[in-house]
Amino acid sequence: MAKGSINVSVENIFPLIKKFLYSDHEIFLRELISNGTDATLKLKHLTSIGEVAVEYGNPKIEVKIDKEGKKLHIIDEGLGMTAEEVEKYINQVAFSGAEEFLDKYKDSAKDSGIIGHFGLGFYSAFMVAEKVEIITKSYKDEPAAHWTCDGSPEFTLEAADKTERGTEIILHIAEDSTEFLEEARINELLLKYNKFMPIPIKFGTTEINDPEFTPATTIDKDGKETTEPHKQITVDNIINNPNPAWTKLPADLEQTDYNSFYRELYPMQFEEPLFHIHLNVDYPFNLTGILYFPKMTNELNVQKDKIQLYQNQVYVTDNVEGIVPEFLTMLRGVIDSPDIPLNVSRSYLQSDGAVKKISSYITRKVADKLKSLFNNNREDFEKKWNDIKVVIEYGMLSEDKFFDKADAFALYPTVDGKYYTYDELFNALKAKQTDKDGKLVILYASNQDGQHSYIEAAKAKGYEVLLLDSPIISHLMQKLESSKENITFARVDADHVDNLIKTDETKISKLSDEEKKTLEDLLKEVIPQEKFSVQLETMDSDSTPFMITQPEFMRRMKEMQQTGGGGMNMFGNMPEMYNLIVNTNSPLVSEILVSKTKEDKERLITQSLDLARLSQGLLKGEELTNFIKRSYELLK
Repeated sequence: MAKGSINVSVENIFPLIKKFLYSDHEIFLRELISNGTDATLKLKHLTSIGEVAVEYGNPKIEVKIDKEGKKLHIIDEGLGMTAEEVEKYINQVAFSGAEEFLDKYKDSAKDSGIIGHFGLGFYSAFMVAEKVEIITKSYKDEPAAHWTCDGSPEFTLEAADKTERGTEIILHIAEDSTEFLEEARINELLLKYNKFMPIPIKFGTTEINDPEFTPATTIDKDGKETTEPHKQITVDNIINNPNPAWTKLPADLEQTDYNSFYRELYPMQFEEPLFHIHLNVDYPFNLTGILYFPKMTNELNVQKDKIQLYQNQVYVTDNVEGIVPEFLTMLRGVIDSPDIPLNVSRSYLQSDGAVKKISSYITRKVADKLKSLFNNNREDFEKKWNDIKVVIEYGMLSEDKFFDKADAFALYPTVDGKYYTYDELFNALKAKQTDKDGKLVILYASNQDGQHSYIEAAKAKGYEVLLLDSPIISHLMQKLESSKENITFARVDADHVDNLIKTDETKISKLSDEEKKTLEDLLKEVIPQEKFSVQLETMDSDSTPFMITQPEFMRRMKEMQQTGGGGMNMFGNMPEMYNLIVNTNSPLVSEILVSKTKEDKERLITQSLDLARLSQGLLKGEELTNFIKRSYELLK
């Protein structure tokens, strides 16, 4: 038996490992199983090229709990190690790697958010174990070795009587980590980190019906049938799927395969995804994966931790910020790449060249898929638009390259259920909705019911009205106005329709200048100046007498403020101000002027104002109660 000291300059590295990584101590199981997987895959490679004259067979990795002995076993059937290799890879390489890792990240890791701990490997065992044993037999014709370390820099190394190739790691679980002796906890970790490992992982056994046994059926003298029970057999409980869908070629998968894999990823998600995007590239970086578009709502605060990042089928994290473009973090699925550096902070990821290329590739791939779906089945794409528009609009805002590509598939729906691409919209509107200054005015509503009267007024003029109701539409309109030539967006209730699209046509007012001045003075006496800015307009006689609008610029700035950005905080803090447009050609306005008493004039103005406020949802509480009471009195 050999004894020795691990050659590290830190006097006792193990307490540092445990303290430094304590919040992530569950990853020890992922690391040890990853090591076993690597050893098995290396053996597979060596046997496939004829380098090693041993039979590969059907190896698996087994995880066993010895609750009574307070031990956890991880057993593989891979390459194994000789005593010399244990000395080299465990005592020298692994622990020098541990020391280097700690030295590099111990001060900044907690703050910078290290996303993965690959490279921790074997020594992560000491986060949960007070003693660790390795019993290993190499594929080479050499004796097995038994290494033991009790958490100090001292170790023992002796011969072992193991006869089968592979490595067994035995963790003597520490008192503060006994949760890892619970079957449910280990099962949870295996499903979290190792669900798609490329080597089968056995965790216990299970009973199933024997597929080769056919239960016999007998009929007694009374004609009653009796079928004997199924024969049960015990089989290994394999916890993982070694061949998940993303590791296969798209040509080898059907739609049902993609849907099945979605349910495998999200067993509690009962709705099918709308469509998927299969990622598969091996140059200039290696990346595979499948992204799914789930049904979306208009909410931006959707859960953004549904995409899982893997490295060679080993789970790393479900926070892919910095790797996947921000607007796509609302999707679901899997990304697997060995080219993403994991022992780094998230701020580093955002400036890493390889990661930037991966992010750009994913953006391009998603845009190409959306274009293909639109071109191949536009009708189906239009049906799904409301479920995916938030992602696409967010992408147009945040990624310039995606914005450029989106002209091919981004849709602009109307209140009548028609869908236009941008070019189609421009061509459909330019003849009727170009104002006297040559600018195309795109009218839109954000609430079809709430803005119904304004929509109808615009449609009566032959104008098209879009229905744009996502929470970020104000930001997107701002970007479109600055990116496209000679266009502007105007919500239908931002002004009277004749003011929204101004033409050279002039209307003649029925009122003289003196009557207008009298009307203006009357209105100012009754209408609160701090809430409404009164403007007299010459409109058609059958147009609404009183109309409340809110200026497009001010309202849009406030909306943008609420969803982030959009200028200085001054807009968010300003009180709500509205325009009150009074139609000087309305018969009701003429009646106000000719009413005999001041009370009659004020009553007509107040009632008209309240009707306008009611149409905009601005009449509430006591004011609404008074309006209803007053309206009933007018009926008497």
